[in-house]
Amino acid sequence: MNYGFTVSYDGSRYEGWQRQVRTRETIQGKLEDTLEKITGVKGQVIGAGRTDAGVHAIGQYANVHLQEEYDLKLLEDAWNRALPDDISIHGLTIMDERFHSRFSAREKHYRYCIRLSAEKDVFRRRYVWQLGEVLDVHAMKKGTALLLGTHDFMSFCGNKHFKKSSVRTIRDISLTFSGGELAIDYRGDGFLQNMIRIITGTLVEIGEGKKRAEEISAILEAKDRAEAGFTAPPQGLTLVEVVY
Repeated sequence: MNYGFTVSYDGSRYEGWQRQVRTRETIQGKLEDTLEKITGVKGQVIGAGRTDAGVHAIGQYANVHLQEEYDLKLLEDAWNRALPDDISIHGLTIMDERFHSRFSAREKHYRYCIRLSAEKDVFRRRYVWQLGEVLDVHAMKKGTALLLGTHDFMSFCGNKHFKKSSVRTIRDISLTFSGGELAIDYRGDGFLQNMIRIITGTLVEIGEGKKRAEEISAILEAKDRAEAGFTAPPQGLTLVEVVY
């Protein structure tokens, strides 16, 4: 049986989504270990997006193949009880056997939050980059327009040894300012390692006047990480939704 479900997590204390040999503190690792604890069988939990260390999710989607058919409500409740308080699952359901959380996804929606107000929000500190300075949002919006569509985003990839295609399609980037925070919403068919955080860092440099919006085209054409801006910190980034 192929079980699909939504995962929400506070990524603050985790080394990202993907299970690693050197640490058990990953989201995938916790999900797989607790599933084995309650069912007695090992299962590989496949996530739609491999979020980085410190990145959060409201609507990550995942699936896992298990031989046995379980009562969905009982399995979901038992799994949630076994998970730590900063990870939760919901909407457990049976999917088509061919369904794959990552390869079947049509669109992913991420949000990056930046605190522009000098007054810090101490209760949001784990979920927002507390920059504390005014940015030229109009200039940043001009920069986002040049990022829309299908491009080779190698300049915005954090993995310099990346060998696969770095072509991605960004369908929309919207900037919304409210309550002292700037939210940047990204929607696209997929994103490279650190891509959103590097784009965000580049947009912030535009907002600070360190780069011009028009430079985005040249940065894309260069296919060189050194041409883009810095990598924004992880805590401001959240995977909001995966669309199938």
